[in-house]
Amino acid sequence: MFTKILIANRGEIACRVIATAKKMGIATVAVYSEADKSARHVQLADEAVCIGAAPSRESYLLADKIIAAAKQTGAQAIHPGYGFLSENEAFSRRVEEEGMAFIGPKHYSIAAMGDKIASKKLATEAGVNCIPGYNDPISGPEQAVEIAKGIGYPVMIKASAGGGGKGLRVAYNDKEAFEGFASCQNEARNSFGDDRIFIEKFVQEPRHIEIQVLGDRFGNVIYLNERECSIQRRHQKVIEEAPSPFISDATRKAMGEQAVALAKAVKYQSAGTVEFVVGKDQDFYFLEMNTRLQVEHPVTECITGLDLVEWMIRIAAGEQLTVTQSQVKRDGWAIECRINAEDPFRNFLPSTGRLVRFTPPPQSMFQADTEKKYGVRVDTGVYEGGEIPMYYDSMIAKLIVHGQDRNDAIAKMRAALNGFVIRGINSNIPFQSALLAHPQFVSGQFNTGFIAEHYAQGFRAEDVPHEDPDFLVALAAYMHRRFRARACGISGQLAGHEVQVGEEFAVVTLGQEGQHQYHTASVTDFEAQSGTSTVNMGGKSYKISSNAHLGSRRIQGACNGQGFTAQIERGTAKNPLVLRISHNGTQIDAIVLTPRRAELFKLMPYKAPPDLSKFLLSPMPGLLVDVAVQAGQKVQAGERLAVIEAMKMENVLFAAQDGVVSKIVADKGASLAVDQVIIEFA
Repeated sequence: MFTKILIANRGEIACRVIATAKKMGIATVAVYSEADKSARHVQLADEAVCIGAAPSRESYLLADKIIAAAKQTGAQAIHPGYGFLSENEAFSRRVEEEGMAFIGPKHYSIAAMGDKIASKKLATEAGVNCIPGYNDPISGPEQAVEIAKGIGYPVMIKASAGGGGKGLRVAYNDKEAFEGFASCQNEARNSFGDDRIFIEKFVQEPRHIEIQVLGDRFGNVIYLNERECSIQRRHQKVIEEAPSPFISDATRKAMGEQAVALAKAVKYQSAGTVEFVVGKDQDFYFLEMNTRLQVEHPVTECITGLDLVEWMIRIAAGEQLTVTQSQVKRDGWAIECRINAEDPFRNFLPSTGRLVRFTPPPQSMFQADTEKKYGVRVDTGVYEGGEIPMYYDSMIAKLIVHGQDRNDAIAKMRAALNGFVIRGINSNIPFQSALLAHPQFVSGQFNTGFIAEHYAQGFRAEDVPHEDPDFLVALAAYMHRRFRARACGISGQLAGHEVQVGEEFAVVTLGQEGQHQYHTASVTDFEAQSGTSTVNMGGKSYKISSNAHLGSRRIQGACNGQGFTAQIERGTAKNPLVLRISHNGTQIDAIVLTPRRAELFKLMPYKAPPDLSKFLLSPMPGLLVDVAVQAGQKVQAGERLAVIEAMKMENVLFAAQDGVVSKIVADKGASLAVDQVIIEFA
């Protein structure tokens, strides 16, 4: 067994590998860029080596520097994590040529599966179901149209070297096939340096289901059941679960056996994933094989009790699999939500900066724990006070729950999301809450088009309807009563002028443009010791109790005998009197007043926000890589104005209306904050 390994990655996956290595008694070496010098994976590792500047092309993608760091520290093996160099055939071969072990598959397996056209031919030879299509390079758009007509519309046009949604189009007619081929070819050439395109039948109502495999150097290969990954936004997975609520035991067995056959055909040694597209009749077809550890591997670990990172290390060290196919368990149900640094209410724009607050829900399941426990697990590479840099992907953490069945797992995940406190940046937690509450998700009747169908116009606060909005109002009244009780106990109060607290309150929920709602609430039966009160409002009664500390942002308690987890914050940037209540993805801002003060509050004039239509504001933190206009230039609505780079994505800003540029406020190369002025118009 190795005594020291290097992790050629960053973020949560680097921390994940370190956790298992420590459990196995193996020393770890982290590599980091200048932007990551204070990152969590650097702090957790036994040693750390700086390998370059912040951009990944100047650090995490430099094989020479990573190998030099491994030699310098005496590491015997390198774990690539996922992304970066994890599926780079040349890097895998180079590591072995330098006398170290690559904790992943052999380079020839990566090469065989890395080319989508070649991999489909190999899969067909191995007896794996493949989608009808044309798997040879296509000369031009005219040939693409003829091939598409031969296969039958709709068809999917894909770049051979594509990934992450780039170089992919669906065509329903000749015109779309012609134009889609040209677009895919351009994207593929620019993104991957490889413009080969292939065409295949587009499976309607498709589900994305993948099979986890493990193979060793002795020819043993097993499959560890499936993962359901159909909840995707722009081809990026959002929620994953295991097992799938859709496929039958017979389909599971058939998919697993074909995945094993493919892995054996390429002499696969390590953890890997065979991805399938599954039609509405459970007909399934091979998509691709990911020759690395998947982001969503924890859900498989939960239901099987196996530590996949440990097995990757053991297999790379030459050990034989000790688990047979018949011993693979399927215990309970696991769900993973990817918590990303993005603003779902602003079209999921990246959100970078300092994590002012970062308090994950309490964990009852740990990263390297192979004991079977139903509970909550958080895999993360960040910490409170740390930075979310603009140079890498947007993932903050992976939130994983393990329940006895699917309904139990959904309930656990909703509670865990309620208790995940993140401040300083925006996150997609409200969007995740909305997905989990959607009737189609709860029923398991969804496919890969679920998000595009239900959130075609983006995501809005109205898309998260609360099952009982009055509960949020009652919770505001309850917490206000507790705060006032504490104020009553302050020593040194002037005799005869002590703080008095009544039972009648008016809860004002703040709306847009001064459109507030007023609720009358009485808070009775207050017990300071037990933290219990009864809130009566609108003909409803809420008996609420909680022992939560009044300074904490997460509150756990019970309402009418049912447990709940919510978040409560006193004061906002605009109003220190506001109580911000968040529960099940819904958020309200409320002010709790005495009835008389509420009457006076109604008389307060509404102050309209300033008119910002004459400014182009940065919608996100990022790097201003281009300003496409000049002072004095006339622009038309829809014209390109500027480009901001954040989290490996270029975001183009367009003119919302016709106008004349009066001043360029921010220079090219500037680091922008949210709502910073870039251009001023006359």
